[in-house]
Amino acid sequence: MADPKTAAVGPLVGAVVQGTNSTRFLVFSSKTAELLSHHKVELTQEFPKEGWVEQDPKEILQSVYECIARTCEKLDEMNIDISNIKAVGISNQRETTVIWDKLTGEPLYNAVVWLDLRTQTTVEDLSKKIPGNSNFVKSKTGLPLSTYFSAVKLRWMLDNVRHVQKAVEEGRALFGTIDSWLIWSLTGGVNGGVHCTDVTNASRTMLFNIHSLEWDKELCDFFEIPMDLLPNVFSSSEIYGLIKTGALEGVPISGCLGDQCAALVGQMCFQEGQAKNTYGTGCFLLCNTGRKCVFSEHGLLTTIAYKLGKEKPAYYALEGSVAIAGAVIRWLRDNLGIIETSGDIEKLAKEVGTSYGCYFVPAFSGLYAPYWEPSARGILCGLTQFTNKCHIAFAALEAVCFQTREILEAMNRDCGIPLRHLQVDGGMTDNKVLMQLQADILHIPVIKPFMPETTALGAAMAAGAAEGVSVWSLEPQALSVLRMERFEPQIQATESEIRYATWKKAVMKSMGWVTSQSPESGDPSIFSSMPLGFFIVSSMVMLIGARYISGMP
Repeated sequence: MADPKTAAVGPLVGAVVQGTNSTRFLVFSSKTAELLSHHKVELTQEFPKEGWVEQDPKEILQSVYECIARTCEKLDEMNIDISNIKAVGISNQRETTVIWDKLTGEPLYNAVVWLDLRTQTTVEDLSKKIPGNSNFVKSKTGLPLSTYFSAVKLRWMLDNVRHVQKAVEEGRALFGTIDSWLIWSLTGGVNGGVHCTDVTNASRTMLFNIHSLEWDKELCDFFEIPMDLLPNVFSSSEIYGLIKTGALEGVPISGCLGDQCAALVGQMCFQEGQAKNTYGTGCFLLCNTGRKCVFSEHGLLTTIAYKLGKEKPAYYALEGSVAIAGAVIRWLRDNLGIIETSGDIEKLAKEVGTSYGCYFVPAFSGLYAPYWEPSARGILCGLTQFTNKCHIAFAALEAVCFQTREILEAMNRDCGIPLRHLQVDGGMTDNKVLMQLQADILHIPVIKPFMPETTALGAAMAAGAAEGVSVWSLEPQALSVLRMERFEPQIQATESEIRYATWKKAVMKSMGWVTSQSPESGDPSIFSSMPLGFFIVSSMVMLIGARYISGMP
């Protein structure tokens, strides 16, 4: 006779983690914060033109359904009754922009991903409309005018995609970040789906006033975006609606946080001055500034950290964003072929233990904080005949750490109180070489939880604590303390300073590469006057170099 399904684990909470490279669904015990089961699906990215990055919203949605179904199957095999799942939270890649038809449920265009650069000309045109001494966009949103945020992506679609224009004219179009698309679809879609977002995601659109916590008419007029496209804005922890199909039909979706804010909650950074750094596709350092907005003078963003309940106050954060972190590992794997799996980079870097004077600036999408310099492009410098793929692997890991140090220094200057240690999470933190490098380059301890799924944990905590669910207590005495692994600096501060100063020289050399290119046209006009022979020779050199680096014959 089969074992009866056990309820011993107590109430469970699920978390959808929808990232740039993958979707996951994870299930936690609300009493112990133990991760019981999970499933992951990798996603496709499309690059229609240089600087363009897109994803298929339907593929993203299907990956969520698949992850939920497979995780529930695994729980069933473990004799855990899925009826114990009392709520689901969602965390998501934040600025990625979707627009869809509310009558058919079909996307009107591919999702334009957060690191997409096609809107550079749009940004330049909008910048000319802002009065010189009064940047009302930044004062209302905490954000610089940049290709990064959703408003300019939506503006580009309204300007360039006739299919979208027509749907807007006919009142059929809905806009949202990925959380909105998923919640609307999961709660019924065309049959009564809930069109909403939470304050953390809304604060990344450049259309949301982070002081009044409302969509801002002046901002919408500035970007010429109709307000009826926008989702309703709720807190990060309340019941938005019920799942209408699949294994979890009838379960409430009751937590929603942009991925970096979810990680801040999952790391339990609830006190002013606590900070965490997440190492994913990009790299994101957030510092809780409490119930007050702190505006940066050193290139950081002011953003909403969380609002954990309808009647609860909003908390704010300073954020430093690096566009390319884990993405550089994927680039070494997919574009250069010098590693077969992402895990191989640790072995290569460990083999040499140094970059041997090689420095890598992976500015594939320009530079984000603290520079906000879209003209930058990736460079490798300091190469000699001795340089091999191991040194480049080490330099790639160092690049992630150097970028983090730049942000940490900016944050220390803005907050006035230097961080004494850095809490870290994200997939890349499994790499012990990277973690030790980070401690060495920052010259402060780096502290990593043994359970690295803090983004999922944060979404689950918000969902489980929501009014009407109430299976997860956010009272300090009730929160489980995460077990931590600690990395102490192992090099002299002077060596760290020298390496960092050399990195800064490389960063300066990466800027100004794109001087007259329009990513919207896809026509790199700076090359238009160069002879064909230049491209042939350059291509041969790059091909030979790539083969040499990867050890190919």
